[in-house]
Amino acid sequence: MSASVAAPSAYAASEMTASDVGGFVTDGDHVHVSSSPPATASAHGWWLDPLGKHKNVKAKVTIWLQTKHGHTWKNVADGSKSVKAGGRGASSRRANARKTCENRNKTQWRSVIDVDLIGIADSPEKAVTKTVTLSCGA
Repeated sequence: MSASVAAPSAYAASEMTASDVGGFVTDGDHVHVSSSPPATASAHGWWLDPLGKHKNVKAKVTIWLQTKHGHTWKNVADGSKSVKAGGRGASSRRANARKTCENRNKTQWRSVIDVDLIGIADSPEKAVTKTVTLSCGA
């Protein structure tokens, strides 16, 4: 899987302008260990509509959790949800992927997020979050 979009920062829109991807921005948070047991790697993906071009549109947001094995990234969990724009603060408007930690080994994690507007052609780019090291082996 290739990803060609600048990485979003935690709870902040990526550095892309809305015109870069058809008037919307793909975003998400860094992979983190959930606060509720059991220990679980978790991340969220959403989309933003800063120009207001897609007020009544839903998009299928898909998120993949990945861990690094040598020089290769491996998908270990995924999730998707069809949502309207605005998931930064609205949990009902974002997709989630979770993977239970198998041990406490230090592991590099990232997420890849794809937004496909339903019924509207858009670009194939995906957002890739910053790599984080967590005490959560997959």
